[in-house]
Amino acid sequence: MASETGLKTAFFSTRAYDRESFGAVLRQPQYSGFEMAWLEARLSAETAVLATGCPAVCAFVNDELSATVVERLHAVGVRMLALRSAGFNHVDLAACRRLGLVVARVPAYSPYAVAEHTVCLLLTLNRHVHRAWQRVRDLNFSLDGLTGFDVHGKTVGVIGTGRIGTVFARIMTGFGAKVLAYDPQPSAETQGMPGVSLTSLEELIEQSDIISLHCPLTEQTRHLINADRLSRMRPGVILLNTSRGRLIDTKALIQALKAGHIGGAGLDVYEEEEGIFFADCSESGLQDDVLARLLTFPNVLITSHQAFLTHEALHNIATRTLQSLLEFSTGRISAEAQLV
Repeated sequence: MASETGLKTAFFSTRAYDRESFGAVLRQPQYSGFEMAWLEARLSAETAVLATGCPAVCAFVNDELSATVVERLHAVGVRMLALRSAGFNHVDLAACRRLGLVVARVPAYSPYAVAEHTVCLLLTLNRHVHRAWQRVRDLNFSLDGLTGFDVHGKTVGVIGTGRIGTVFARIMTGFGAKVLAYDPQPSAETQGMPGVSLTSLEELIEQSDIISLHCPLTEQTRHLINADRLSRMRPGVILLNTSRGRLIDTKALIQALKAGHIGGAGLDVYEEEEGIFFADCSESGLQDDVLARLLTFPNVLITSHQAFLTHEALHNIATRTLQSLLEFSTGRISAEAQLV
């Protein structure tokens, strides 16, 4: 809890943009006593000891928060985990409850950031912008092989109608596309949105020209996109994932790409991204053979989990995370943010 010097927090997986966005919010007077221990290390069983002396830890989506890590954090005095992410599938919540650790997240930071990045992946893939950019740099101005299609009039399948899925669906209706949406608990906004039809997952899979994933990772959604569902997609379909990597069976996706059944895949996440994404592997090389194979396909576009990375989203993440830490220091945690 807070002391005379305020709350000290071990901030793992620190990047320059984190220090900038959090630093700006920390200048507000209510955080005058707060102290951040900026750590570039990813949180793991080996690095948990770095939180010694800190009642709170601020962790990112690719930090490890297994039962072992949580226990080690608790042993060195940590009593609160502040997640600077909406997702929490990487956290062993049962272990946190058992140990009495408070866990808070950022329930919403900017659905526009992620939805707009999804559109970016779609348009880049469809119109071959990444290939055209490289050609022009090589003074090759030919257009062979760069033909795309109009998004207008196409059927776009949106799996998950939370804040991000709803924004993406609205953007697609603006393009003049027909939107099919699936969610076990569809949002009220999506249900009443012109141009959007709620349907079953299987109909969406079979009828969509473009499929975009916007659902959380759970035991039920792990490998939601598997070999069977890939085989039942329309030939030439574009598959987009800016949610969680394990929603897609990557090996099955590679086989579908090799067969020429999938027209393109735009991925901001990868199921084994831990230890790769957010790191510079240009000197050490890539040790993941599956990801290396994905990168060989000209119709696969991969970004390293950057869909959230806008000034607005970073400000909102910093604001909500620091608010949760402040609430913890005073014993009042927002019900919306608190998981445990």
